[in-house]
Amino acid sequence: MTGTSDYTPPKIWTWNKENGGQFASINRPVSGPTHEKELPVGRHPLQLYSLATPNGQKVTILLEELLARGHAGAEYDAWLIKIGDGDQFGSGFVGVNPNSKIPALLDRSSPEPIRVFESGAILLYLAEKFGAFLPKAVKARAESLSWLFWQMGSAPYLGGGLGHFYAYAPAKIEYAIDRFAMEAKRQLDVLDKRLAENEYLAGGEYTIADIAVWPWYGGLAKGWLYGAGEFLQVQDYKNLQRWAEAIWQRPAVQRGRMVNRATGEASGQLHERHDASDFETKTQDKIAVGI
Repeated sequence: MTGTSDYTPPKIWTWNKENGGQFASINRPVSGPTHEKELPVGRHPLQLYSLATPNGQKVTILLEELLARGHAGAEYDAWLIKIGDGDQFGSGFVGVNPNSKIPALLDRSSPEPIRVFESGAILLYLAEKFGAFLPKAVKARAESLSWLFWQMGSAPYLGGGLGHFYAYAPAKIEYAIDRFAMEAKRQLDVLDKRLAENEYLAGGEYTIADIAVWPWYGGLAKGWLYGAGEFLQVQDYKNLQRWAEAIWQRPAVQRGRMVNRATGEASGQLHERHDASDFETKTQDKIAVGI
């Protein structure tokens, strides 16, 4: 096996600022703000501060699905948080999410604003607030929540595990990549077997479970994550592929994936979203030409 070393952990760990790969500049062993910066506030009750990572996409997809279903109260302002620039460590953002991770939601529809952080918590909060995308029947609700929390527990192995060591780590470590590739393929197999017997993860109904899982595992199936599609042979998971494509065909999913996106093709980016018409006027195009 290659990529091994004679490293022995010290008795007491100390922070090496240079040893963090691509994200060394934003990773640190302490919490709290690094600078004072207020968050912008738009005209809608729901204020979202995010970036179009898979975790960020979950929330914007749900909000667009709610609007498509006629829930006018789900109108929202989505503000771009540039995590590479450390926006998540501003005092205003830390006030909404003390964990300094996107996405973070502030619901200003009541006299006392309600903060919600962690993507799964935001999905559950919005589903219950609007009574949508979460089954009311006890068995189906339990199934949906089980898959929602499956995603929250499983995706770190895909993102911080395989994604980091395969795509971002400063050195390729065979043991780490092999270990997380094995786990990623096990997870893909779990999903594929579930979807062999059900149209969606909770059964026959599209729910927040699908909305949570799709940006990660649907993105992997579509070949968007980490360039690891061929490496993991994702085309072999036929039921997952069927599900991933069916969800991608939903217009609300395509819109939600654009919001707060600042990478890739310009046609797929919408840096900020304040109104449905922003998908036509393209906020980032206005910014690019200084309008």
